Amino acid sequence: MDLPVLREEIALFAGPTLADGQPSWTLHDPVRNQFFRIDWMTFEILARWSASTLTTMLASLHAETTLRPDTDDIAAVATFLRDNQLVQVGGTDSAVQLAGRQARLRGSWQQWLLHHYLFFRVPLLRPDGWLTRSAALAAPLYTRAFAQLTLLALALGLVMVYRDWTHFSATLLDTFTPASVVSLGLAVVFVKVLHELGHAFTAKRYGCRVPVMGVAFLVLLPMAYTDTNEVWKLANRKQRLIVAGAGIATEIGVAIWATLAWCLLPEGVPKSIAFLLATTTWIATVAINASPFMRFDGYFLLSDWLDMPNLHGRSFALARWKLRGWLFGLTAEPPEYFSRRRTAGLIAFAWATWIYRLVLFLGIAALVYHFVVKAIGILLFIIEIGWFIVLPLWHEIRHWPALLRKDGASGPTPSRVRRTALLLGLLVVLAVVPWPARLSASGMLKPAVMLPIHAPAGAQLTRLPWHEGSVVPAGAVLLELASAELPLRWRKAQARVTQLHQQNADAAVDAEQRQNLQVLQQEQASALAELASIEAELALYAPSAPFDGVLRNIDPELVPGVWVSQHERLAVLVQPGTWQVDTYLDEDDVQRIAIGDHARFYTDGLAGPVLHLTVSAIEPDATRTLQATQLAAQFGGSVLTRDKRGTQVPERAVYRVMLTTGDDPASLSQQSWRGRVVIHGKWEAPVVAFLRAGLVLVWRELGF
Repeated sequence: MDLPVLREEIALFAGPTLADGQPSWTLHDPVRNQFFRIDWMTFEILARWSASTLTTMLASLHAETTLRPDTDDIAAVATFLRDNQLVQVGGTDSAVQLAGRQARLRGSWQQWLLHHYLFFRVPLLRPDGWLTRSAALAAPLYTRAFAQLTLLALALGLVMVYRDWTHFSATLLDTFTPASVVSLGLAVVFVKVLHELGHAFTAKRYGCRVPVMGVAFLVLLPMAYTDTNEVWKLANRKQRLIVAGAGIATEIGVAIWATLAWCLLPEGVPKSIAFLLATTTWIATVAINASPFMRFDGYFLLSDWLDMPNLHGRSFALARWKLRGWLFGLTAEPPEYFSRRRTAGLIAFAWATWIYRLVLFLGIAALVYHFVVKAIGILLFIIEIGWFIVLPLWHEIRHWPALLRKDGASGPTPSRVRRTALLLGLLVVLAVVPWPARLSASGMLKPAVMLPIHAPAGAQLTRLPWHEGSVVPAGAVLLELASAELPLRWRKAQARVTQLHQQNADAAVDAEQRQNLQVLQQEQASALAELASIEAELALYAPSAPFDGVLRNIDPELVPGVWVSQHERLAVLVQPGTWQVDTYLDEDDVQRIAIGDHARFYTDGLAGPVLHLTVSAIEPDATRTLQATQLAAQFGGSVLTRDKRGTQVPERAVYRVMLTTGDDPASLSQQSWRGRVVIHGKWEAPVVAFLRAGLVLVWRELGF
């Protein structure tokens, strides 16, 4: 095998001791400013790369070291060098090779557009010279005295904010207004610039070159970046940790001093700016930079702390190896050997990263969809879901057939394969086989027939012949109210009717009155109608029972002589023996029930017996306003609503469902009860419900 020629500008630096105790080296490609960590065997092979033959190289390695590599190890190093463009391209076809490599890197215009939409960088500055000249200005920020002052500022700021917390929290709420959006954006930009300068000055402090600073775009979301790759030349892990954490430390320092400034400054623009810096920096640092699940500061801090370059890739490889073992019983060697505790931690970290990225990329895809033109948003949503979620899954699954065809000790275990196939088959069966439906929602148990008694207007209670729980026969007067104005209107109307009646009687003998007979008759009819209207209104002040019932919910303070206000609820007449439950189901659930379905009612707190119900009616139209406010989510129910001028309006379409019961409510018969309704609906396969919901969503969103 002919070995390729190494590029002459490649540099090699001593690296830290690896976790297994062997030394390491860092290989630097100065053209692309990329670094590669290599182990002892790779270093010894590269040290003898100029050997005339493979036999000579292997003989030298066996004689001068305790390593025992073979030709496969040398071939693996050669492949690593070629894949990372660390070798010279020679021969008569070198131009063709370079052109082919460039074409492969560039790809088609569709690939170029896709990659530059998902992620690209825009270099803006070459700050290395300026950082060298300005290092003295930043030097005081690295002293122990400044650190002690910052800790003192933190203590003072926290104490003063605690003492003025009401003002601080009110300012926090006022920040989320349209007028503060521009100021908030400028504050974030300012803090992020300081963040990157923190990385740059710290790297420069340890002798590393900072070639580029600029803006990176992740799915068109801008983020500042600083090229500090030369930090990998540092053999001291503590120094690498300090550089990686310098950005977060800078933001925290800004937040501490801005918090103290907010406490000391008078009201005005400077105080508002200090507040924005004090709050946005904490949020941005914790939510973004400190996360180890993306390649931000938190990731590099964790990577350096564990002394594991390429932490994501190595943990992902271990997690895939473990997954294949679980599924197929593969006994292949792991990608790397670690202690049992570290191996378990890396696998758990990989799964946590996958879950975090799944949630993050779904959120980004949804944001992109909602904030751009719908036609483009749908396309970008599909691209992001496909690239970030579907494609990684496909890359893993497509390797499974080859793994299953392996023979020997490293091949799959038949029993494990059968178990996995059985489990997958069981999941498919569970998805396509109909399941019984148990639809649950809040409901109100109340009498099927009930009459609320309200005051028709402001009036005085003159008579209350019944008490709480009295049995009232049909036709009996429930209570009597008195109005100061209504009797006067009745007497005036009665007098007017009497006067017109007399005038009509006189017209029979008086010729002059006879000429106005038709007018008098019309006036008499109007007066009689007015009198009847007043008498009907008077009847409202002495309501009678339309059916035999029990009087409930009488206000204890309701005694003769008390004045009541208009529309005030005074009591409820309940017809005993028939009870019903009202509940509300959304449009997906209401399709799975029908009249006659059985259900159960459990009171909140399980204060009474379980009642057996039957669905008696389903309203065909969605409820516009929720009359039973006790069922609203903010009052402990299950219906999501929003308050609109004192009325509860459902957030989504819900339909009223009425259920009846033949059971005796026993102790529940004293009043209405809120509880949980469980309806036995139609059986349905889970996959059908999923497909229906997906089709409804697609159909709705495709409507331009």
